[in-house]
Amino acid sequence: MIKVLIVDDSAVVRKILSEKLAQVDDVEVVGTATDPYIARDKIVNLKPDVITLDVEMPRMDGITFLGKLMKHHPMPVIVVSSLTPKGSSMAIQALELGAIEVISKPGSAYTVSEISDLLVQKIRAAAGARFSRKDPSADRKPKPLVIKNQLQTTNKILAIGASTGGTEAIRKVLQALPAMTPGALIVQHMPEHFTTAFAQRLNETCQMEVAEALGGEIMRPGLALIAPGNKHMLVFRSGAQYIVQLRNGPPVFHQRPSVEVLFNSVAKHVGVNAVGVLLTGMGADGGKGLLNMKNAGARTIAQDEATCVVYGMPKVAVELGAADKVLPIDRIPEGIFEAFNALGMKEAV
Repeated sequence: MIKVLIVDDSAVVRKILSEKLAQVDDVEVVGTATDPYIARDKIVNLKPDVITLDVEMPRMDGITFLGKLMKHHPMPVIVVSSLTPKGSSMAIQALELGAIEVISKPGSAYTVSEISDLLVQKIRAAAGARFSRKDPSADRKPKPLVIKNQLQTTNKILAIGASTGGTEAIRKVLQALPAMTPGALIVQHMPEHFTTAFAQRLNETCQMEVAEALGGEIMRPGLALIAPGNKHMLVFRSGAQYIVQLRNGPPVFHQRPSVEVLFNSVAKHVGVNAVGVLLTGMGADGGKGLLNMKNAGARTIAQDEATCVVYGMPKVAVELGAADKVLPIDRIPEGIFEAFNALGMKEAV
């Protein structure tokens, strides 16, 4: 049984989550807490495996509590936050502090059933996550790569997919990429509005320009686009240009946006001009898509097990033979440029 402690000042949210999780065979809600002070005592006494945490609470906000928790008693935390701009921004801060996942509270945008199903998935992933005390050096901004050989960056696409633990993995990769990196398309499993805050935060700390995709963008070197929550992101070729498109459509591998959808469109429309990267995450999303990219002539990379928070999506890719290289997270930026050079500057016909 996975023991869960629910920390939220809303009695309604505590009741909803407790009742829904009580219906799951492998999850047990061992307690609830209305604020971090009560949560602190219950963590010591109940020894939960996973905590769900609201970031906007009285007496002590969730961000302050999370910082203290990760310093003194690190453990898997899933942030359950409102879809407000403030809530979304605080949720991104929580991920930077070491939270495993973020989901939205049930409300107008997401039904109780949708949030409950998603929360169960996240709890299972968090319980099995590779988790250790937060390393202060992990917050240091990596030095961007210095590219000695001139790289032709036009008409090239970098496609990246990630899920559980992916926000920090994506940050580490993007912060190490120089300003004129080929245009990047990124799918991170995350609810809408949270992806807006995520893109804004990356744009503040990366040399590339990072934005949430709106649809219709023409890809260019130095631009990285994050797929918006609840929308699939695809790319199409128009002459010598690559155009971004957003779609609704059904979830793929239970996800929207789906890495699989992005990778399949890159395989079809970009082919040999692409590099695909599959990072940490639960499930199988993107594994077959990465194989399709490889079969279309793209170069492909999967994150290694040792540096993944959850070795799910990359594991599927490796088992399918979809990855040209399997690399630790700190080697992936260098691997990306080696992959672009290995393409031989061939243009797709």
